[in-house]
Amino acid sequence: MTLTNQTSEDTVQTIFDHIAPQYDQMNGLISLGTHRIWRKRVMELMTVRPGDFALDLCCGTGDWTLALAQAVGPSGQVVGLDFSSVMLQEATHKVRSAGLQDRITLRQGDAMHLPYPDNSFNVVTIGFGLRNVPDANQVLREMARVVKPGGQVVCLETSQPDNRLVHAGWQLYFGHVVPMMGRLVHHYQAYNYLQSSTHRFVSVTELVAMFEAAGLAQVHFERFNLGAAAVHFGTKLYR
Repeated sequence: MTLTNQTSEDTVQTIFDHIAPQYDQMNGLISLGTHRIWRKRVMELMTVRPGDFALDLCCGTGDWTLALAQAVGPSGQVVGLDFSSVMLQEATHKVRSAGLQDRITLRQGDAMHLPYPDNSFNVVTIGFGLRNVPDANQVLREMARVVKPGGQVVCLETSQPDNRLVHAGWQLYFGHVVPMMGRLVHHYQAYNYLQSSTHRFVSVTELVAMFEAAGLAQVHFERFNLGAAAVHFGTKLYR
C-alpha cells in the first residue's frame, strides 16, 4: 500500500479500508485487550436508556454500535456511520451474527457533514475516530447539532499521559512497538500513521475546550490506563 500523493482524507480512508479485516485483532493486541474494558466502563457512565435513538460515528467494525443496540433495547434504534465501506462490511457480519438487524442501521457517510436534521438523537458517540478526521472541531459541531437537547455527546479516544515517566513509556510503545505490530500483518505504514495521529491529538483539557466551543455543556472526562486513553462527555442544554 502506498500512502503518498493523496489528500489527507483519502489517505485515512485508504488506511482503514486496508486494515479492516485485521482491525479487531490488532486493536486487541495494541491495547492488550483493555479497549473492551474502556468501552464497558464508558457504557456504564453513559445515560443510554431503552427506546433511545443513538448515532455511533466512525463506527468501524461496529463494536460500540452493538453495545449501544443492546442498551437501547428492542424499542430503540442505532445508526452506525463510517466512511469506509470495508469497515462497514465487517460491521454487517457482526450485526447479523448478533441478530440485531432490526435495531441497527449501518450507513456510509461523512462525520463532518451528517445527513440528519438537528435534534435527531438521544446520544451521539465517536470511538477512536476523532483524531483521524480532517477537522475535529467540525465533527464535534455536527455531533452537537444532531443530538437532542438534554442528550449526550461522548468521545472515547487515545490520549497522552501527563506523568513524565509514563509518557516516556507511552512514546516508546506507540512510536516503535505499534508500527512493528503493524508490520506483522503487512500494514507497517498504516499503523505508523495511526501512532502518529495519536501523538498529534490534543490533550484532555484541550478536548474539553473543543467540546465547549461546539456548544456542549457539563463537559467532563475520565482517563484510562494512566492517561493512555480518555472518554469525554458533553450535554446539549435546553434553550
